[in-house]
Amino acid sequence: MPQAIRCVLMRGGTSKAVFLRENDIPADPGGRLRTILSIFGSPDRRQIDGLGGADPLTSKLAIIGPPREDDLRAAGTHLTYTFGQVEIDHPQVDWLSLCGNISSAVGAFAIEEGMVAADEPLTIVRVFNTNLNRVLTIEVPVLEGRPAEHGDYEVAGVPGTGARILVDFADTAGGATGALLPTGNVVDRLDVPGVGAVDVSLVDIGNAHVFIRAADMGLTGTESAAEIDAQTELRQRLELIRGAAAARMRMIADASRSRQDSPATPILGLVAPPADYLNHLTGETVPADAIDLLARLQFMQQTHKTYAGTSTVCTGVAARIPGTLVHAAARQRGGAEIRIGHPGGVIETETLVEAGPDGPVVRRATLGRTARRILEGRVFIPDPAAAGA
Repeated sequence: MPQAIRCVLMRGGTSKAVFLRENDIPADPGGRLRTILSIFGSPDRRQIDGLGGADPLTSKLAIIGPPREDDLRAAGTHLTYTFGQVEIDHPQVDWLSLCGNISSAVGAFAIEEGMVAADEPLTIVRVFNTNLNRVLTIEVPVLEGRPAEHGDYEVAGVPGTGARILVDFADTAGGATGALLPTGNVVDRLDVPGVGAVDVSLVDIGNAHVFIRAADMGLTGTESAAEIDAQTELRQRLELIRGAAAARMRMIADASRSRQDSPATPILGLVAPPADYLNHLTGETVPADAIDLLARLQFMQQTHKTYAGTSTVCTGVAARIPGTLVHAAARQRGGAEIRIGHPGGVIETETLVEAGPDGPVVRRATLGRTARRILEGRVFIPDPAAAGA
């Protein structure tokens, strides 16, 4: 008999994930991996036999558990949250990264599931993220005892509007590498075999990132995801740079194994000064005065069709640190808001970075998103014996 596991499918920002309760899936790593791969239909490029959407943005997982009482960092939190980036054509799950978009849906899930008492008009959900061992603070609008979904907040890349959920990632600074600036430098020069010397800014908040100038790769920063992905040699060079950055940040031991050992992070960002460009989802022109910088992301060896939530936060913070490549590319307008022009429109973040005795200190790093509960039910896991395994 196939096994049935309760699941919820939720959209968070521009991503979509399967939500599972921690106690509903095997605790041992091997059994857990087999169960997750079966749920998503991986490995298979179409994920035809599971819930995966055949795209990195829709092959995501959130595992939700009770609060941890044995971890001092988790004190005062309502629940634990583990994010998994499920590989599409490889039998593995990347547990090293965090998805900001899906994080925005975690608070709404917790309220809907009765894990957190609903408090109108705004419920504060404190979440201990196990990927980074840091705390996320999520502000969820509530109406009539349930997470509000209707509102006037727009998210580029998502049809319509919704109620704004605010996620503060300030506590995640240094979560992956131990420091906001992993090498202590605002700019490092990497000598990358097959590429040459490349200037990079290495910044770690939300997820570890490596930022490079779009111009150094022969790009303007206005390109669509499809235009970048069509350049096979360019993508190979970008992965070599990402691997070298991962090794420099001591995330992996061997730069040549970046694809195998840490496929999701660090995320690579290409940055450029503001310019008019085409929103490749709507066909409309985004004027230069509507953004503070241009950015394009490499995520899971593909160009992100919009912009990752954690990358929004990290880009905004990097834009506030004098000397980084992002700061050099960004228009400095004053105030807390940074507006990032991506292939599908504009995304903004509020950041507050102060100078500290040991370097910059992040006081605020927010992401505004919307979320929606799409489906709840049971997903069936095939019986290995019946399948002849």
